[in-house]
Amino acid sequence: MDKDTSTSWGNVAEWYHDLLEKDTDSYQQKVVLPNLARLIEQTQAKKLVDIACGEGFFSRAFSKLGLKVTGADIGRELIAIAKRSSPEIEYHVAASHELGMIGAATGDVAIIVLALQNIEKYKETLLEASRVLVPNGRLFIVLNHPTFRIPKRSSWQYDEENNIQYRRVDEYLSESKSDIAMQPGKGEKSKTTVSFHRPLQSYSKALQKAGFAISRIEEWTSHKKSEDGTRKVAEDRARKEIPLFMCIEAIKLS
Repeated sequence: MDKDTSTSWGNVAEWYHDLLEKDTDSYQQKVVLPNLARLIEQTQAKKLVDIACGEGFFSRAFSKLGLKVTGADIGRELIAIAKRSSPEIEYHVAASHELGMIGAATGDVAIIVLALQNIEKYKETLLEASRVLVPNGRLFIVLNHPTFRIPKRSSWQYDEENNIQYRRVDEYLSESKSDIAMQPGKGEKSKTTVSFHRPLQSYSKALQKAGFAISRIEEWTSHKKSEDGTRKVAEDRARKEIPLFMCIEAIKLS
């Protein structure tokens, strides 16, 4: 692409790649990947398009599972890492709403994993997802749960009297945009990425307008457990009751 392909994630590309590769207890490794693999296996798909693929973590994983994968991301730095890590996969530098180099009806399945919340033109992105899918193809969207994880407008709180950890939500229906501080390494200046909050109805309406029907919603909880202490029981209970992630499966209507 000749257009500007700068992205806030380019600033933390190498740090993020190292994090995903080295942290064997990450949410990506322990929660998102196994659940997503379970759902995609049920589709019996052979071709997968990874939209906003980042540095290729999920592209590599699904390629290893036998799918023919095509990945695209707006970040040149991220795609450079993806190509270096898995040269056998076809990758493109492209905005998620402009995937012209990927042909129509290319994929049996498309995925947008922990990325749509960082994309401003999400409606146009969903239209492109519909274009690259075969009729009755599946789109899987994984989000930080839009009800409970609202940047700068939700937080963990603890009720000392009743020994309850709970999620405080200060806003939900209003859409918002936030700068999120990242920590690439000790002693380095913190860099920021951008995140958008949208209520579930915004995604539902956008999917419908893009020619999709929602066929399934799953909510995934943390696999982690607290260390021993006075709040351990409350914290572990909250982890199992308040999901971190939401997965939306949508079918492209023929």
